[in-house]
Amino acid sequence: MAGIIASIIDGVLVGAVYGLAAMGLTLIWGVMNVINLTHGAMIVLGMFALYFLTTGLGLPPYGAVPVTIGLGFVFGVLVYWIAVHRVIGRTHLMSLLSTFAMNMVLIGLGTALFSTSPYNVPVPLSGVTWKGYTFTGTHIMAAVLALVIAGLLYLLLYRTRIGKAIRAVADNRDAAELNGIPTTQVLSFAFGLGVALAGVSGTLIATLFPFTVLSGGAYELKSFIVTVLGGLGNPAGALMGGVALGLIEGVTTPFMPVSWVPIIEFVLFVFVLILFPRGIFAFARS
Repeated sequence: MAGIIASIIDGVLVGAVYGLAAMGLTLIWGVMNVINLTHGAMIVLGMFALYFLTTGLGLPPYGAVPVTIGLGFVFGVLVYWIAVHRVIGRTHLMSLLSTFAMNMVLIGLGTALFSTSPYNVPVPLSGVTWKGYTFTGTHIMAAVLALVIAGLLYLLLYRTRIGKAIRAVADNRDAAELNGIPTTQVLSFAFGLGVALAGVSGTLIATLFPFTVLSGGAYELKSFIVTVLGGLGNPAGALMGGVALGLIEGVTTPFMPVSWVPIIEFVLFVFVLILFPRGIFAFARS
């Protein structure tokens, strides 16, 4: 029983990081109706950014988090102008093909430079014992940082001028332009912000598990599941969906092989799409 409870709590902690990753995906969709298929590659970039910042520059693992956010934002703005700007407002197939092509370029470059060998970032952080249960310190720290970053995103979107501009463009781009909002700059900022969230989630995941150039695919799929749970374009729902997915993983792993977990997740994915097309946590939409 102690092992089961610890597994469930660890699952919820990791789920907060899943939610942070999905917030980047759902933010981009909510603002510009673009399904970003470079999402997994951006998560991997965050992983490798942490690896080189810690091994090459000697930064502490969690001290590298602000750097990866900044690097992710700059890279996201660059990707927006290269692969996304010209397909805004066109069919979803155009944005899917454009971001998929960019994703393949990034994966190809990553494979050529780093191969598919596993990497690991050791984090010297002890666990926490409470009432006989021991919880991994890195899981706790990752969840805390994910919640802090999510809180900062909320403040940005609802308490700043640029946040109001982002929400205005998401609501009605034409009306926003008529009111003098530079929508193109806002879109590039929002895309950079979404990529920064994906990158920093990859950084936090890299403190928990080993990773390779190809690791982003699995976390991208989890992000889509979380996004469907929370409702497309709903960052608050994405965070709740991530916690729910982590809870499901924590409940199921003590009772069945890990290889069954993705099957359960995708069954849930289809179930939610059929019965709750707006998302289970659509009520959290602001």
